[in-house]
Amino acid sequence: MNLQPPFRPAHIEDCRKIAELFTIASDGVSNYVWSTMSADYPGLTLLEIGAQRYANPDGNFSYKNCVVAEKEGEVVGLLVTFPIPESEGDSATEEVEEASEEPDVLAPYNLEAPGTWYVCAIALFPEFCGQGLGTQFIDIALQQAKEQEFKEVSLLCFEQNTGAFKLYQRNNFKIIDRVKVVPHEFIHHTGDLLLMTAPV
Repeated sequence: MNLQPPFRPAHIEDCRKIAELFTIASDGVSNYVWSTMSADYPGLTLLEIGAQRYANPDGNFSYKNCVVAEKEGEVVGLLVTFPIPESEGDSATEEVEEASEEPDVLAPYNLEAPGTWYVCAIALFPEFCGQGLGTQFIDIALQQAKEQEFKEVSLLCFEQNTGAFKLYQRNNFKIIDRVKVVPHEFIHHTGDLLLMTAPV
């Protein structure tokens, strides 16, 4: 698609910022996942593991599936999207499944809507919130879905993340399913994880 400033496709050089923003978007879930991979990345911090994961050109969790927002040459926001297939198998939660040593913690994040365009992450650094970039990221995701001939977009949202929840409600997302979050020290929320969809 033809992106207009401040938005652009992510580059491999953005992977550190992508990891930082994905940590914000996941409310700590990514830190848990990356911590389970630490044996495969000896000596690296969790953010460095995340950056290496996103530097891989293959799979859903790749910089190639990211759009970033840029202000004065710095990455300030992130959108991660990819399709959820109709058939079982190629799950949106491939990263969770690969890392799943404690499936009771990660099981809620297998909640998905097959046959939809999945908004895996929308995140902004705090100082850039409230400027309309989140809504513009949703518009980009809807345009991507339309170009890829999907009729719905889907996402997961913590019910306790009231700011994100209200943003999605304002943009026609409805709750279609929910599951209890398994508490963990890395994960910032408890309560319910919501599966939400919106028409394209």
